[in-house]
Amino acid sequence: PYHAGLELPKGQAAKVVAPLVERVERFADRSMAELFREYRERGHRILGTGIVVGSNVDPASIRNDHIRAHAEEGRLFRAVLEKAAKGSGYVTAVTVEKELLEKASKALRRPVPRLKQEVTAMGRGTGGPWRWDEKAAALSAWMILA
Repeated sequence: PYHAGLELPKGQAAKVVAPLVERVERFADRSMAELFREYRERGHRILGTGIVVGSNVDPASIRNDHIRAHAEEGRLFRAVLEKAAKGSGYVTAVTVEKELLEKASKALRRPVPRLKQEVTAMGRGTGGPWRWDEKAAALSAWMILA
């Protein structure tokens, strides 16, 4: 939504971006509530949510407008996921991607090389891609379970 205001004067940009942000928030609340409900109906027990983020940098500190828009959107998506999870009563853990392996190593009491092998092995039976994004999500979930 923040990209929609890039070429506009500041006051006009805020008027364009605000309703888009509200839509993202509403859609996320609905979508996450539906996802949680579907999982519970299938008999799964949800213990919490793990969110892996690229950075904790304050978007306001970024001078480049386009890069700042990306950072604001990243912050927005993180915030709506956290809000939805907490609103459903789930513990939420946010981890910066570059810190994930070290934090997972400590939380799971495994050395990083072993952890890498184990998380790679988890993906062998998935039948789909098992790239770093999937591995990071699995590690984040594993830490919640621990």
